[in-house]
Amino acid sequence: MTTTLAGGRAARRQTMRRIRPRRSPATVLLLVVWAGAAAVLGLWWNNTPSIADDTSRILNAGRITGLLAGYLMALVVLQMARVPALERRVGSDRVARWHAMSGRYTVSLVVAHVFLTMWGYALQGGRTVSDVVRQTVDSVNQLPDMGKAAIGTGLLFLIALISVGGIRRRLPYDAWYHVHLLTYAAVFLTFWHQISTGNDFAVEPVAKTFWYGLYGVVTALVLWYRILTPIRLNLRHRMRVEAVIEETPGIVSVLIGGRKLHRMGAQAGQFFRWRFLAPGMRFSSHPYSLSAAPRPGMLRITVKAIGDHSARLRELTPGTRVWAEGPYGALTAQRRSRGKVLLVAGGVGITPMRALFETLPGAAGDITLLYRANTTQDLALWDELAAIAEDRGARLMYAVNSPDGERPDISADRLRQKLPDIEQHDVFMCGPAGFAQSVYEALRGAGVPARRIHHESFEM
Repeated sequence: MTTTLAGGRAARRQTMRRIRPRRSPATVLLLVVWAGAAAVLGLWWNNTPSIADDTSRILNAGRITGLLAGYLMALVVLQMARVPALERRVGSDRVARWHAMSGRYTVSLVVAHVFLTMWGYALQGGRTVSDVVRQTVDSVNQLPDMGKAAIGTGLLFLIALISVGGIRRRLPYDAWYHVHLLTYAAVFLTFWHQISTGNDFAVEPVAKTFWYGLYGVVTALVLWYRILTPIRLNLRHRMRVEAVIEETPGIVSVLIGGRKLHRMGAQAGQFFRWRFLAPGMRFSSHPYSLSAAPRPGMLRITVKAIGDHSARLRELTPGTRVWAEGPYGALTAQRRSRGKVLLVAGGVGITPMRALFETLPGAAGDITLLYRANTTQDLALWDELAAIAEDRGARLMYAVNSPDGERPDISADRLRQKLPDIEQHDVFMCGPAGFAQSVYEALRGAGVPARRIHHESFEM
């Protein structure tokens, strides 16, 4: 049995909208971040006297690495705050990459800060570099707020350890996700020693005020967007499971009803973090894309059983309460800049592509969907896709393995053969990381500029 949600009035209106591309603010935001880092360097420079010996050099190196680590910690938390301007304009996957990169730099700077500072203190006390561990223990016991800082630093190292690729892939998603939330506690615990032991804040009241303001704003954003906004959304829309329908073996659609769901601001191509309040699932929150354009009383997700959480979705019963956070993601019609569009889906990546296939503005012949799957039996939502293609005059292609298992050719030459003017297309893409990378290289080889290849990955 398959669901059919094509043809809604809201979806049809969206296909008639004019193309109004919206530029990503990523470049401006990165400039602001670098400006903040420059200001931190300026603070250090203004409060640094002449450096006369090796001990002073080591201590001042410890100061600057500590200041930069404190600055980056605030950014790491900001990138976890689900701020709409970041999630919907920059893109959730890009923000996630920023978060991961910032986290690596933060941990590296913390390691350098601790080692250099303790080494400098040891030299001041007539000790040597071999006494760094002893000096660290003494500092934790004697200096204000250093005990909390030590615990926070330990949490940072734990989070960094479980985020290493090999370890991360072996951990259940829920375990990794909940341990990752300890970042908030780590930052809170390490903040106080920055104020109480930081020489720069003791001699510069303005800098101290700025530091409180920076962390205060970030804390307010976290409270608003991670706690208060989801509470307001769910109290207002009161979502429940309406039905669970098997689309193909191993893939199910979950229909979610509620009040005035079209006012949630969700767009085709976006996703929510879903928590189903059923036994064994209450403490699990996973990101799933909308597989159809939002309707006033209905949302739909389509999920492949690839883990414990996704496999249990088929067991949901009608009436189960749903808690959602979102919408997130920038893979929407606003990224489009050209009249013609190629949508490329791999596996269950068809879900946001199906919603875009239904709603992207375009005349007959402007929209093409290429769907990659292992077999024709794995082509989820195919009947809906065919109906949408016929209704809109769009082009629908599939690429599946041959009977002997040979993979289809999705090369630059093959793409140019199927779409001779492919370099004039915008391309929206969703699928596994390896598939997305190979298609991206083929598209670049076919002449599609990188700025017109739009992709988001939710495998974090």
